[in-house]
Amino acid sequence: MSGGATVELVWIEKQVEYWIRFGRIVQTTIQSRARSIVSFDPDAVFAFVRWQANDFGTTESRIDILRARRAGEPYATVPHVMPGGESLLRQSGWPRVERVLQFADVIEALGIDPADAAPDYWRHVHNRLSAGLEPRGYTAVQRRAWLLRQTCPPAPKTVHATSAGSAS
Repeated sequence: MSGGATVELVWIEKQVEYWIRFGRIVQTTIQSRARSIVSFDPDAVFAFVRWQANDFGTTESRIDILRARRAGEPYATVPHVMPGGESLLRQSGWPRVERVLQFADVIEALGIDPADAAPDYWRHVHNRLSAGLEPRGYTAVQRRAWLLRQTCPPAPKTVHATSAGSAS
């Protein structure tokens, strides 16, 4: 695979529920009634929710917002995501997962696909929730700044010269 990501989804009612909350799926392969695999192009942002329960209640609640990697890029590994992606947000525990889902709902209410929100915003939400603080809401001004930043050429890579006596 030359970049991108594939995600294994599972849906066994009230036992194991893995689903995509947002993101542009480019391919879906249905393996059975309960299992499918979805694919994302490189640079695509998506939210992957994992929930599991047993006879005693919820055993796992997690959400990961990832950016699918480009070929040759480093990436974080996440269960059921092959090979992985750049982690923008990772939260566990239903109260935090639900809070992230609410932020996605608010972004959609602005008429913006959460997959198109600035990646820095999802990092902000991750950091604030992890610190027990309330994240700021996403605004049209942030959206405009993100879109303008997309039009700028990438910063030139700087080459640092080493002195003749240094060992590398």
